[in-house]
Amino acid sequence: MATTKIKRIGVLTSGGDCAGLNAVIRAVTYRAIMKYGWEVYGIIDGTEGLALRPLRWKKLGISDFFAPFARLGGTMLGTINRGDPFAWQMPDGTVKNLTKDFKDGVKELELDALVVIGGDGSMRIVGKLCKEAGVPMVGIPKTIDKDTPLTEHSVGFSTALDICVEALDRLQTTAASHHRVMILEVMGRDAGHLALHSAIAGGAEICLIPEIPYTFQGIMDKLEERRLQGAGYTLIVVAEGVKTLEGKNASVSSKAGENIRYGGIGHYLSNMINEKDDFNSRFTVLGHVQRGGIPSSWDRITATGFGVHAVDLVAEGKSERMVAWIGGKVTDVSMEDVAKVGTAKVNTQGEMLSIALKMGMYVGEI
Repeated sequence: MATTKIKRIGVLTSGGDCAGLNAVIRAVTYRAIMKYGWEVYGIIDGTEGLALRPLRWKKLGISDFFAPFARLGGTMLGTINRGDPFAWQMPDGTVKNLTKDFKDGVKELELDALVVIGGDGSMRIVGKLCKEAGVPMVGIPKTIDKDTPLTEHSVGFSTALDICVEALDRLQTTAASHHRVMILEVMGRDAGHLALHSAIAGGAEICLIPEIPYTFQGIMDKLEERRLQGAGYTLIVVAEGVKTLEGKNASVSSKAGENIRYGGIGHYLSNMINEKDDFNSRFTVLGHVQRGGIPSSWDRITATGFGVHAVDLVAEGKSERMVAWIGGKVTDVSMEDVAKVGTAKVNTQGEMLSIALKMGMYVGEI
């Protein structure tokens, strides 16, 4: 599609929220209007804004960002991470494929392309909808989990990492004061990037991630080593997706159509440690605190670079591409290649794990 044929684009956020989304929306809006003279429509609440009725949207302009939206966490457009648009649960209990409704919504708003800000899962879903609707789509990766493949950075991870490290800084002083083992449970789903980065930056002595099995004896050996070294406390970071010793996920039940919500592995480990007379443990679950707050400078830079490049890809007539940060440059990769790789797990032979091991951190049985 040539640039001259494009008059109006849509932008939406999909999946879980994170810091930096508003900075992406700002960059998309600025580039589309100031460089190409296009109209920009912000779609409210992700795919629901186009697939459900009435349509929900907001025409975006430069003046929308005179207020501090780009400096705030969350998304000014709203987002969803529930339901299957290809088997949508209707109020009357029936199931409906929303593909045609989505297509009709795109046609009604006269959108020539869509910029989708989401994780690899939500981008795949929206990408399929866009393909069947016949509208070009460019994806922008955002996730605090850092599990989107083929990109070195995703919007949201930097801020979440800062929040986790700040929590460890605060936990260290109370841990030392009371001679306790402090456990911090962080997000990440089935990938341990956030936990591992946090543990290294926050000076933790134990880090458990889904990619590496662990033993309770291994944990206790490290705690005993710390005591013999004269340390009166220990910091442990555990990713929410780590399984119990019985091989089960600690999870909270969720509603039909929603992902299983992990949570509870920190409590589980703390109880086991407290059964030993020699150690006193407490746990902290950061939860959605990791998703909120003012975006870090790096997330704002990443968001701006991604938003600008996404609009340029649309202008070049590109579709089914995901913006990526590779080798210090903003570039793009095929959505098909992203789907082939799937969730990007921690590389057990990679640099981050090597750093942790060289610092004497217990990261499981590796």
